[in-house]
Amino acid sequence: MTEPTSPQNEPIAIDVKAGESYWWCACGLSKNQPFCDGSHKGTDFSPLEYKATEDSTQWFCACKKTKNSPMCDGSHKEVLAN
Repeated sequence: MTEPTSPQNEPIAIDVKAGESYWWCACGLSKNQPFCDGSHKGTDFSPLEYKATEDSTQWFCACKKTKNSPMCDGSHKEVLAN
């Protein structure tokens, strides 16, 4: 597996809490999107830590095509256009 799976083509809004870590799924196989559930084991992918600096709503990428991991950068719009 060299390319991540795209479980959904829209970002997922998550309310994060300051000081907490969130482990973003980079492979797309997790059943707990956008977060890791260990499904990457045996692949070349590893989860990416996001540490919240403030209480806020963050938009995590779910298409796995972002160039600003783990946040959505609008890349899903390109995926939908193709």
